Amino acid sequence: MEPYRRAASGPLFCTIVLLCLLVAFGGTPADAQAGSVQHRLALYPASQPLVKRGFDHFYNSEYDKALHDFELIVKEHPDNPFATNFLLTGVMFKEFYRIGALDSESYAKDSFLDKKAAKAVDPAVRKRVMELIDIALRQEEALLQINPNDVDALYARGATRGLRSTWMGMAERAWFSGLRAALAARNDHEKVLQLDPTMVDAKMTIGVHNYVIGSLNWAGKIAVALVGVTGNKQRGLDYLREVGRSGKLANIDAKIALALFLRREQKYPEALEVVKGMTEAYPKNFLAAVEYANLLNAAGHGPQAIAAYREILANCRRGRYPTSQPQLAAFGLGLSLRGQRDFPGAAEAFEMTRNFDGVESALARRADLAAGEMYDAQKKREAAMKKYEQVIAGDKDGPEADLARKRLRRAYQHD
Repeated sequence: MEPYRRAASGPLFCTIVLLCLLVAFGGTPADAQAGSVQHRLALYPASQPLVKRGFDHFYNSEYDKALHDFELIVKEHPDNPFATNFLLTGVMFKEFYRIGALDSESYAKDSFLDKKAAKAVDPAVRKRVMELIDIALRQEEALLQINPNDVDALYARGATRGLRSTWMGMAERAWFSGLRAALAARNDHEKVLQLDPTMVDAKMTIGVHNYVIGSLNWAGKIAVALVGVTGNKQRGLDYLREVGRSGKLANIDAKIALALFLRREQKYPEALEVVKGMTEAYPKNFLAAVEYANLLNAAGHGPQAIAAYREILANCRRGRYPTSQPQLAAFGLGLSLRGQRDFPGAAEAFEMTRNFDGVESALARRADLAAGEMYDAQKKREAAMKKYEQVIAGDKDGPEADLARKRLRRAYQHD
């Protein structure tokens, strides 16, 4: 599995990570300090069993159960923007999962900007998302008209803006519109910290921005500095670690972002520790399990990664995961086996990948191309050529087809 690069160049990196830091597992609800007079709007899992149950379902990828609970919370708190954001989060990420947008491995390269979702966004869901965003913003603005320094309302508005940025990037592919919303979210949360330095959850958005902007090349930093935005990569990681240790509801989201950034930095031991903790806390989360296996392979622990992928596939057969995409585990297994020079096993895993129901066409082409290469590695030229021809037939103008034509002219040689 490819490691994330240390620092993508150009201002696009800012857009990329800001909009995709949450794709692996969750949304952006807040958990303010219980008992604080200022934080009268927040819904605390410690004292609100329904909130805790809803997010337990959510992070275990039980989206329908989570949405049921979030709908109940909205009915109990119809004017509370935190409740609206909870429901918005559930609606968005259920749709992200359905359209195939929650594969963290897709974000290892900047080329994911050109990657189309496996399925089109449901127009009814798009309408619902826009309605919920509007409702939440109206609730927040009404509170801020009464008190412009209302910490909860500012935090909630920042969360809503952050969710809007994620939707614009992941569903609409409107990256720069999403970036504007992300910057507005940062502004809200910076003001929250000015008013209440103890509200640690607000450091998550700021931490993400600091890391991303701190990772830009010189030209990129100059470009964002023109709009008054600065960043520091180490400060960003430290902020995310702080939120991740906080024990509040946003700590899961902070850990998601932290794991993605640690992978880009190739700090695999810490990344593995973070993701392993999430798999233990939410054992039904298929994507968390796959990410842990991906990290094992990226870190050079091939045999352990192979065992992890195989366990995931076995758990899929057992029905352990409420939602799963076993083709992702099968493809990862193929890459791990190839890294261990088990070419017959890798070919079998890649063939398995494309034969699962619902596999997206792009992944099927990648699997066919990889299977062909594994047949070439075994000197099975005829079988390899059939796979390359299959790739070209699937999309004659795509990057996989270009490489397949190259392989038809000259057999693949494993390093």
